[in-house]
Amino acid sequence: MKSRAVRVWDIRVNKGASKKKTYTVRWIVGGREKSRNFATRALADNHRSDLMQAINRGEAFDTTTGLPDSMVQSMGAVSWLEFVQAYIDMKWPGAAAKSRGSMVDALATVTPVLVREQAGRPAVDELRRVLLDHLLPPGVRDRDVPAELGPALRWLRRASLPVSEISEAAVVRAALDGLALRLDGRPAAPTTVRRKRSVFYNVLQYAVELEALAFNPVDKIRVRAQRATIAESVDRRVVVNGRQARELLTAVSYVGERGRVGRGERLVAFFACLYFAALRPSEALALREQDCHLPATGWGRLTLVDNRPQAGKRWTDSGEVHDRRGLKHRAAAESRVVPIPPELVGILRRHVDRFGVADDGRLFRSDKGNVVAASTYSRVWKAARELALTPVQVASPLAGRPYDLRHAAVSLWLNSGVPATNVAARAGHSVDVLLKVYAKCIDGQEAAVNERIDHALRRS
Repeated sequence: MKSRAVRVWDIRVNKGASKKKTYTVRWIVGGREKSRNFATRALADNHRSDLMQAINRGEAFDTTTGLPDSMVQSMGAVSWLEFVQAYIDMKWPGAAAKSRGSMVDALATVTPVLVREQAGRPAVDELRRVLLDHLLPPGVRDRDVPAELGPALRWLRRASLPVSEISEAAVVRAALDGLALRLDGRPAAPTTVRRKRSVFYNVLQYAVELEALAFNPVDKIRVRAQRATIAESVDRRVVVNGRQARELLTAVSYVGERGRVGRGERLVAFFACLYFAALRPSEALALREQDCHLPATGWGRLTLVDNRPQAGKRWTDSGEVHDRRGLKHRAAAESRVVPIPPELVGILRRHVDRFGVADDGRLFRSDKGNVVAASTYSRVWKAARELALTPVQVASPLAGRPYDLRHAAVSLWLNSGVPATNVAARAGHSVDVLLKVYAKCIDGQEAAVNERIDHALRRS
């Protein structure tokens, strides 16, 4: 649908903590609000000027894309590099920090594939570096480019294919094949391939929305049949029993330098939250004293309201390593209440008494008061496994990651007869996902199935 009822507002300046300013052009077409973000004021001014000139010429605007015919028709001539920059600008404000990193990683993989054959092609690692450090994330595009990367940046801008040529089957197949490889040329993990191809598909779908492409060319490509199967359920070999879990928690307390408070002692309660309350690590990192009801006797309660996933300074609005997000699978500001057994209540009470809390009330912090890094608690967990488990068990998948303590907790609850609806509510899952993910960890099914088969064999 077309409309000439168009109004363009002033450019909005966005100021993020410890981040460079970004600029948003906002306009309304036929009652529908549109916006686009830019890394520099000049780019925003140019886009707003193009919109105003189209209004003055009396052009009709598309109510879906928000663009006049003259700007839509020129989209196909835009290079792939320019288009993905526009796509990132559009997605960036509403994307979580980890999603930003994942998106940029995928586009830094596929963009060097979507180029013309030209002399002087730089090495793959140079192209990837210039994309990650100078071209794709909005906050880095104004940085000075080192002299050694200048040729790679100029080559990429010259060689990047027009968006209109991405619809060719051979080009799309080459892109999909490139997304399936690591930098060393070996096949990437199936989950990585699926994630990167999803980003690529969504960029192409955006091109369809802007009418730069008539259709999404991936829909017409038959992907190779030899796909590796992606595991969607928990491997029961990673699940520890109660005795093993407690031995691991004890071992954590021994990790660190003798004669002083070690890293491990500060993290016993952190790992205990994963096992006794089935918290995700990022949820435990965000846990504050005011979120905990820890009575002297009986069951306690954790009210989860925040999530602190580690994403990296480059991807967060705050410039911190850990993002600040609401709970997974929950609406913004929605909480989740998790009753906790007396054993965990006691562990948390002792932790607060001995180590105190951070200035903002967080229970778990580094020596400098920061959020505990994933690399830190992973190293402690690795050392604890070597102390608590036998050499054979250390070499096995058993509790290979801290997250496996959460798997052990959910498996214990299900096998204890707790209704799936209650388990899902405490663990922060939907019931269908819960049963799908933990299907292999529910005991008792194998014996019942074997008995039925045995009965059928005797009757046959």
